Amino acid sequence: MFQFTELPPLSLYIHFPWCERKCPYCDFNSHQPRGAVPERAYIDALLRDLADDLPRVWGRAVQTVFIGGGTPSLLSVEAIDQLLSGLRALLALRPDAEITLEANPGSAEQARFSEYRAAGINRLSIGVQSFSADSLQRLGRIHGRREAIAAAEMAHAAGFDNFNLDLMFALPAQDPAQAAEDVATAIALEPTHISYYQLTLEPNTRFFAQPPRLPDDDSAWHIQQQGQALLAGAGYGQYEVSAYAREGRRCAHNINYWQFGDYLGIGAGAHAKLSDAAQQNITRLAKRRGPQDYLHADCVAQRIQSERTIMRNEVGLEFMMNALRLTEGFASSLFAAHTGQPLTLVETPLRMAEEKGLLDWSMDNIRASEKGRLFLDDLLGIFTDEEKGR
Repeated sequence: MFQFTELPPLSLYIHFPWCERKCPYCDFNSHQPRGAVPERAYIDALLRDLADDLPRVWGRAVQTVFIGGGTPSLLSVEAIDQLLSGLRALLALRPDAEITLEANPGSAEQARFSEYRAAGINRLSIGVQSFSADSLQRLGRIHGRREAIAAAEMAHAAGFDNFNLDLMFALPAQDPAQAAEDVATAIALEPTHISYYQLTLEPNTRFFAQPPRLPDDDSAWHIQQQGQALLAGAGYGQYEVSAYAREGRRCAHNINYWQFGDYLGIGAGAHAKLSDAAQQNITRLAKRRGPQDYLHADCVAQRIQSERTIMRNEVGLEFMMNALRLTEGFASSLFAAHTGQPLTLVETPLRMAEEKGLLDWSMDNIRASEKGRLFLDDLLGIFTDEEKGR
């Protein structure tokens, strides 16, 4: 039985499933379109999807919106305007809501940045990944160094005072000097946020089937430490495993995920996690992944791929898998507020992790220790073992 005294903050994720070309490392739900993207039909489908989900969130205000993909910046300005207008008509969207659009550094998209901002987008997340021409080619990206730099410059010119650059490290054939150059170039472009994360070989990708030669573990660790030092020296504070931000510019949408907040998910393959005070439960659901299946769904039942209620013995691990990624951890009271369960539910694994030096636990705050951040999988494994033992 869950006992919510209040519900967690609510966000909205919108998935756009098309890309100009599928990257060999990407395991997201993205597809290369056959012909023109049916953007009008897709926007209509998104708004139908949202309208059908509204009974799940009656009366709740939406704090943040994230439009991801795929490459949602392939959408025309008119489509973005129609989408945002539809959201405002259907939802209680906070006036100061953070509204992020993912964009790739294509020159045609950069020209739209000013118009996206006028339509209501107030944050961009630009998928640069690297500034090295050789690395970009190995990663299968369709842009080059010049376009990557121009995208950040255009974001500034369009008036975006809040934007993120995605940057990967430990790339095929990358050495520490090349990795440092990538970070230095990103810093020089003065984004407010940088996502700095290691390339991993995910199942169901071309890189997994045909692995490129990557830096060994020692080299990757050296590259990571070097990059983190450069970011810290430039004033980008690390607040999550792979997230670095200027003061006051942390990504509110992602923080809500990591703090086990609620989120609606609309679009092909979108996921949602929703708490229900009346039913006293937490539900996870996913929409159909195939763009055509999603577009042609006539009703709620056809649009939903899966739906399940989270069990009481699962919620502790699910919360910790997210919240312990945060450098500052979480307020002790947040566990009960966002899970509907007392902190005593996870007291045993908390004590075990603390005894192993993987966790710092005070009356007001719980966070991974420095050792715990280095061995996060081991830390989370304690909670996994506890769940299996119940």
